Amino acid sequence: MNTFQSVEALFKPFEMGNLKLSNRILMAPMTRNFSPNGVPGEDVAAYYRRRAENGVGLILTEGTFINHPDVASEVPAWQEDVPHLYGEDALNGWSKVVEGVHEAGGKIFSQIWHMGARGNVNDYSKQEISELIEAFEQAATNAKKVGFDGIEIMAAHGFLIDQFFWKKTNTRNDEYGGDMVNRTRFASEVIAACRRAVGPEFPIVLRISQWKYDFYTAKLVETPEQLKHFLTPLVDAGVDIFHASIRRFWEPAFEGSELNLSGWIKKLTGKPTITVGSVGLDADFLDFFANGEQANGKANKIGALVKRLEREEFDLIAVGRALLADPDWVNKIRDGRIEELLPFTREALDTLH
Repeated sequence: MNTFQSVEALFKPFEMGNLKLSNRILMAPMTRNFSPNGVPGEDVAAYYRRRAENGVGLILTEGTFINHPDVASEVPAWQEDVPHLYGEDALNGWSKVVEGVHEAGGKIFSQIWHMGARGNVNDYSKQEISELIEAFEQAATNAKKVGFDGIEIMAAHGFLIDQFFWKKTNTRNDEYGGDMVNRTRFASEVIAACRRAVGPEFPIVLRISQWKYDFYTAKLVETPEQLKHFLTPLVDAGVDIFHASIRRFWEPAFEGSELNLSGWIKKLTGKPTITVGSVGLDADFLDFFANGEQANGKANKIGALVKRLEREEFDLIAVGRALLADPDWVNKIRDGRIEELLPFTREALDTLH
């Protein structure tokens, strides 16, 4: 079997309702900090367009801030160049990004994001929660207005929605806290509000994770049974696709099964899922940031990834840092040009190559 045949599953079209993708490879959302005052410019538009021109099936943008006081007035300096999904200038910028991606034959979703500035959610009043939900709803409205093909709601890695999920950052004793199902209420209301804003045919992805930004051994759930209880209200609220963020796609979610988190979510819900985690890299992100290791860009474990895709454990694959360094990564994988893959280094973080 030659290289092209061995990766054929990656290049089968994907269809879900009105969403039609040419292949199964996504660009993962990655914060870039190249949008001064929250406004994406021509360099951002060219950056995303390059990935569409070079074969990426679907682009998930970096996180875009909703218009809420926690975000708008309390942003630390390092976040000043994170793009907004509100305001005339930012929306005009995103319109140009979307136009460029579409002209190149690609699809693009906006990731909607709130950092969760307080660290826990216990002090949010009912009024503030209502305002947050409205801000997410408006962001979804804005995403559809400027022409995005769908949205991804960021509910992972210890940010706001994940803070409601996790018992260590949510010890509320009202309807938004307590047991696992109650802790999904805020997310469910956000999802439902976004669904009302965009209608039934506009895709909504939810990105979730077990691990947190600075706590990599954290667990939302310990068993598949708990995972099912956790997912059910989110499905009912209107999620179309789940994006399960893990550090290494090949690691199992629970003992006794080789399924990773995306695999278990698909098995339990029947919903399409996206897997992610060190795809195409030899060093995972912790090794890179802790030890300065170079991820050499080779097609690490691609064979195992393809076999899992062929078994329909998940439906789509998100590629992150490999695509930062090499916009042509998808085409090179498709054509078997493995030796031409460019390595990912720290310098890739400092440019919109």
